[in-house]
Amino acid sequence: MTVVAAPSSGANFRVFASVSRLHIIAIAALGTFTFGWLFTGRYPWGLSAVCALDWFLVNLLNRVVDIPEDRANEIVGTDFVARHAPSLRAFGFATLLLSFVVVSVAWPIVTPFRVAFHALGLAYNWPLLPGRVRIKQLYFWKNTASATGFMLTCFAYPLAAAGGALAHGITVGTIAATGIFFFLFELSYEVIYDLRDAEGDAVAGVRTYPVVHGERGAVRIIDALCASSALALVVGFLTRVVPWRIAVMAVAPVTQLLLYKRWLRRGITSADCIRITWLGAGLLLAYHLWVVLGLPGVG
Repeated sequence: MTVVAAPSSGANFRVFASVSRLHIIAIAALGTFTFGWLFTGRYPWGLSAVCALDWFLVNLLNRVVDIPEDRANEIVGTDFVARHAPSLRAFGFATLLLSFVVVSVAWPIVTPFRVAFHALGLAYNWPLLPGRVRIKQLYFWKNTASATGFMLTCFAYPLAAAGGALAHGITVGTIAATGIFFFLFELSYEVIYDLRDAEGDAVAGVRTYPVVHGERGAVRIIDALCASSALALVVGFLTRVVPWRIAVMAVAPVTQLLLYKRWLRRGITSADCIRITWLGAGLLLAYHLWVVLGLPGVG
C-alpha cells in the first residue's frame, strides 16, 4: 500500500501565497500606507487593510479565470485553483459583497472608488466587454487597467478619506508628479510580468507587449517606463514641486532596471517577478523605518 504524505505547512503557505498573489497584496497595501502618509500626514492603517482585502479578492478571482494560461506558465497553485474553482469563486464574491457593507459604514466617501476598482477588476478578469472579451485581452488597455487599479487604491483611497486635507508642503502638483512616477513605474512591473507569461498569454490570446512586439520590443518599453518614472520625480524635485522625501523614491525604478536586466540574460522567471515585487515592498518598509529613526532627508 502506498502512503501519500500530507502537504507540509510550508507547501500550503506557498500555494496560498501564489493563489492570493501575496506579494502584490503586500506592495499595494504598503503603497496605500506610504502615499497616504506622505499626502495627508496621517497613517491610513484601516484603509491599508481595505486595500489588502480588495487586491486579495481581485487576485483570487483572476486566478479562477486564468487557469489555462497559468497552467501553460506553470504558476504554483494552479491545480489547487482548478480543483476548488466554484468554491473560491463563491467565497470571493460573498466576501466582496460583505466588505462593501462593512467598509461603507466606516468610510462611505471611499465607496465610489472601491466600486470603480472592483468594476475594473471584473471587466479585467471576466468577458464583460462587447464581443465577450476581457480587458486583459486588449493590447495597451490590459496594463493600463492594472496600473489604474493601483492608482485607485494607493492614491484615491487615502486622499478621499482625508477629505481634501493635505500635509504641509503637499500640493496638487506634488500629487500629480508623484502619480506620474507611480503610474509609469507600476506599468514597468506589468510588462516584466508579461515577459514571464508570454507563452501562456499567447496561447490564451492575450495581446501583451511581449506577445505583440517580442522580447526586444518589450524590453525597450520597460526601459523607457523605468527611466520616465524616475525622471518625473527628478524634474519635480528640480522645479520644487516634489519634496526630497518623495524624490528619493527615484531609487526604486533604477534598482529595478539593474536587477531585471541581469535576470533577462537567462530569462525572466516567476520567482524573479515575485522577488522584484517583494523588493519593492521591502523598499517601502525601509522608507518608513528611515522616517521612524529620524534619519536625514525625511523633512
